[in-house]
Amino acid sequence: MKVVKLEAIPVRIAYKHVEASSLIYRGGVADVLVKITTEDGIVGWGECTRAADTAGIESAVRAMAPLVIGRDAWDKEAIHRDLAVKAVWAFQPMTGNFAWGGIDMALWDACGKACGQPLYRLFGGALREEVDYFYYMEWGTPKEIERQAKDGRKRGYRAYYIKAGVDEKREEAMLEALRAGIGPEGLIRIDVNQAWSQPQAVRLLERWHAKYVIDFVEAPVRIDPLENMLDLRRQVAAPLCVNEGLWREADAYRIIKSRCGDYLCYGQYWVGSLLRFHQLNWAAHLEGWLVCKHTHGELGLTAAAGQHMMLAAPNACLGHQQTAQMMEDDILTTRIPIADGPLWGRLDGPGLGVEVDEDKVARYHADYRKHGEFPTYPPSLVAGANSARKRR
Repeated sequence: MKVVKLEAIPVRIAYKHVEASSLIYRGGVADVLVKITTEDGIVGWGECTRAADTAGIESAVRAMAPLVIGRDAWDKEAIHRDLAVKAVWAFQPMTGNFAWGGIDMALWDACGKACGQPLYRLFGGALREEVDYFYYMEWGTPKEIERQAKDGRKRGYRAYYIKAGVDEKREEAMLEALRAGIGPEGLIRIDVNQAWSQPQAVRLLERWHAKYVIDFVEAPVRIDPLENMLDLRRQVAAPLCVNEGLWREADAYRIIKSRCGDYLCYGQYWVGSLLRFHQLNWAAHLEGWLVCKHTHGELGLTAAAGQHMMLAAPNACLGHQQTAQMMEDDILTTRIPIADGPLWGRLDGPGLGVEVDEDKVARYHADYRKHGEFPTYPPSLVAGANSARKRR
């Protein structure tokens, strides 16, 4: 089943509100879609992710295309090896993984369609009937937090995720309102994006875990050196989640073996492919970790791929990450379940089990060409904007 065509299609879709944290300030998702066509006429779709630069990911996909076209879609790992070694993408590992992640997904989609099976069956079969996702809290006043908590409870969410690491007094007020709003049974997760110092992390987690019961704290301190997390784990009772630092396959394995936390929050883009993500999940399972699927901000294709992987993972927790809840639209023909609630069951269609709306792809591709990507930083960081503000 040889690949005869590979297309890279960047698209741009806005969030309903800005996603803000100590690390990012982003108004939507600008990802590169990958469309492959095989000699049998099978079409596979994938979605790359990005960190700083969508155009760089598009360029990487186009650079990888000659080593994919003409190859058998089933030979994904051999193609990946050749890209890393012979095309020297090993020297640009994260850009390479972010770009290859979309190609890899499209190849898996095509393979699933060729054999008439959903992806999770190609990874050993489902270990659960449904997967649970979190409620992504928007920063706001205590009253706004209470409103969101009420909405989340009405929809049946169990896990609530909120950013921290910017203003601890404001964050504590939001945590108090959140705990009051979701009741004692709701799970509170905070993501600090490595913004705390070691003493600050100990001080805040001792108080916040005692007052609000933190289900886990993600990236409370810098992961490098690894001893930061190991020291913190010895000092606090709150469960710890590792996110940053799981950059490559070798990095993920090092962290898994260290047992420096309780949860891993990552995805296939960081470690190279869907297969390697699945293999590392099994390795983590043996070391006692639970896995929470990460998102950089995603459209429906990545959401569907993640759903398959969590159906097949031995150690999937509840409350996985998603941005479907905050997207203005998507590029699929039907709305995915986690756009409206916390639960998503099995996808029994072949491949990814979702259908792409090519009219929407064309529309949002045109938007990208006209407006470009969503910056990851606030306007205040732009020197020209600061100078103009001072002149006014």
